[in-house]
Amino acid sequence: MASEDVKILGAWPSPFVMRPRIALNIKSVNYEFLQEQFGSKSDLLLKSNPVYKKIPVLIHGEKPICESLIIVQYIDEVWDSGHSILPSDPYDRAVAKFWATYIDDKWFPGLRTISRAEGEEAKKAAAEEVTAGLVLLEDAFIKCSKGRSFFGGEKIGYLDIALGCFLGWLRVTEKMGNLKLLDENKTPNLFKWAEKFSSDAAVKEVMPETGKLMDFAKVLLAKSKAS
Repeated sequence: MASEDVKILGAWPSPFVMRPRIALNIKSVNYEFLQEQFGSKSDLLLKSNPVYKKIPVLIHGEKPICESLIIVQYIDEVWDSGHSILPSDPYDRAVAKFWATYIDDKWFPGLRTISRAEGEEAKKAAAEEVTAGLVLLEDAFIKCSKGRSFFGGEKIGYLDIALGCFLGWLRVTEKMGNLKLLDENKTPNLFKWAEKFSSDAAVKEVMPETGKLMDFAKVLLAKSKAS
């Protein structure tokens, strides 16, 4: 059994920090959550992640592991409790990693663009791009889930964590922009998946409450506009 001396450096609003926390919950691993303050970086964070200087960082037995999806894979490989998070089949694993990269490199940056867009036309164009991405992910869900509840099958897997961590921010973006992005008619499977993911025991305790997250988002947006 791996050592249980586990810490997560992070902050509650961060979707990327949610990823290792969900993975640790799946594996039933106890950990200490060390909150970083936005706008400042602790000495422990700078020491643990001197290259990128950002959260999350998993500290396991005093050894730091950085980057959220790398941490999730590490957790899956180190702890054999709970179910496997990454697909065992090499092709399925490659497909899951492809879509996780798409989510981080293209889809989520598009979601962030909506709140920063100047004018209704720009906001509409950004929202259409995000919706088009969800349609792609709907198709990926159908192929990856093979008729089951999650991308990973009957239980939450790697790609579920990669996308599901953004559901809180998706809801906030919808409310603040008076938008409908995750549409039950356009993406019915993802719509049902989102409800199941959010209500899962491994997720509920780390999924930010929408109102609290919206208050935080308004503060961030105000600071961004002021600068």
